[in-house]
Amino acid sequence: MNTYLLPPEGPPEPGNGNEPDTADLDAAADDDGRPPCVLVFNASDPSGAGGLSGDALAIASVGAHMLGVVTGVFARDTAEVFDHFPLDEEQVAEQARAILEDVQVQVIKVGFAGSPDNLGRIAEAASDHPDVPVVAYMPHLSWWSDEEIESYLDAFAELVLPQTAVLVGNHSTLWRWLLPDWSGDRPPLARDIARAAGEHGVSYTLVTGQVRPDGAIENTLASPQAVVASEKYERLEAVFSGAGETLSAALAALLSTGADLAAATAEALAYMDRCLDAGFRPGMGHVLPDRLFWAQPDTEGDDDEAAPSDFALPPHETRH
Repeated sequence: MNTYLLPPEGPPEPGNGNEPDTADLDAAADDDGRPPCVLVFNASDPSGAGGLSGDALAIASVGAHMLGVVTGVFARDTAEVFDHFPLDEEQVAEQARAILEDVQVQVIKVGFAGSPDNLGRIAEAASDHPDVPVVAYMPHLSWWSDEEIESYLDAFAELVLPQTAVLVGNHSTLWRWLLPDWSGDRPPLARDIARAAGEHGVSYTLVTGQVRPDGAIENTLASPQAVVASEKYERLEAVFSGAGETLSAALAALLSTGADLAAATAEALAYMDRCLDAGFRPGMGHVLPDRLFWAQPDTEGDDDEAAPSDFALPPHETRH
């Protein structure tokens, strides 16, 4: 069951200038058929759970082109992160500078930057292009040391959030980051988190994974002033890696095509739900989203003779 809620007082009031103004986005495909471009800052993830490879699949699936800036490299499998090796800040800056001088981008997506220094360079790139909306995703960082987490979150709040149009993150992750002293009798609502993010300059916050009393999962887009949209999904009995990466990448891509924020959010959430529903376990760890679920063959009711499974090339008889 999907429910769309619009505040009775009308659309949210303007924030601080970071709102994605899709009327002014030169985001739709050009007359020559070129797709819109999304500049992505993220790490390389060998498992494919997230990182640049996951972003590329999700962004391409909704009709945009990814321009990927590598911020570092994960050492991980499908179950856990063992380590991360950030690139030097100058290497990140040079990648971004080179592509931004060549290609016009419609949206910037910030994934895992790997270090506070890299966040500073990403913030500089975003500030040099103030008309390009920023979609920022905050992943779960429990694999890192407490000192590294605190340093990264502080830098993100100070440098990236003031330029962020839409912040995406899991309810528990955003709660503990933005409302560490919450003392209410109930968990904070999405609007509480959006209000806290708004104090740092964020216009909209997409809060995912809030468990409802009926056991369903609720995902809510809110501004500091109002709830903009809410979607409810049945809880899937599996442990996933990469859901938030999938959602934030799809949202950035849909915004780049010129979709308005509420419609882009609804479509990105529906896409993520389909990816999770078709999820697969490539290794011994978690289930990964199938970002190309739409490309899988439909074998139901197929009476045709199965294709041969032996694709080995015949040995050649070339003599030297």
